[in-house]
Amino acid sequence: MSEKILAVAAGHEITEQELENLIDQYPANQQMYMSDDNARRQILEQLIAFHLFYKMAVEEKITESQEYLDLVEKLKTELASQMAAASVVEDISVDEEEEKNYYRDNPKLFASRQQVSARHILVESEALARSVAQEIAGGLAFAEAARKYSTCPSKERGGDLGYFSKGQMAPEFEQAAFAGGLNQVLGPVKTQFGYHLIMVEDKKEGTALPFEQVQSQIHRQLIQKKQQNAYDEKVKELAEKYGVERKEA
Repeated sequence: MSEKILAVAAGHEITEQELENLIDQYPANQQMYMSDDNARRQILEQLIAFHLFYKMAVEEKITESQEYLDLVEKLKTELASQMAAASVVEDISVDEEEEKNYYRDNPKLFASRQQVSARHILVESEALARSVAQEIAGGLAFAEAARKYSTCPSKERGGDLGYFSKGQMAPEFEQAAFAGGLNQVLGPVKTQFGYHLIMVEDKKEGTALPFEQVQSQIHRQLIQKKQQNAYDEKVKELAEKYGVERKEA
């Protein structure tokens, strides 16, 4: 059965398969929109224009110009090189045993990070911070003190910062928070923003993520590592076989 012909442009029959082949070249997240009739008509128009311009190029002898021939030769070299490089890594695979060994040997890579939940009060001076701390010691609730004195927008939530892990706060702040005990007023702690009083309300220790949760991530990492190693080894082998002479730039 012959293929369905959608259009004829400059004598070239544009088939439905040719249209599908062009759609396949679009990113996956765009292909889902190509089932729409209007989108397919627009792509067909692109194909029609492509073949019309190619006919023009032949008639005006653009395809015989040295510039064209040089570009074709360059593209042939690049395509052949890319295909040869792809052939080196295309059969590389990773089995589940390798994945599990990598998971076992690198526990720190697959653990949730330690977190703390804290409130804070930010003021401009150390003296004011100490004065607020005394009020809290005298019975003023930390959340109320935050609403009354803090200059941080978190004061609207009683100074509540929620959970955070290392690397999210100013170094001096997180050092005090992660080292401090629960439900104690810590500080004053000076940072670039001012002086903080901190109260840690909860801590979550880092825990190992289940293998099943990170298996696909491990698979990608191992495949990429194997592919890179295979590529590097092949480059070294080819350099020894064909020779490489590096000269100063």
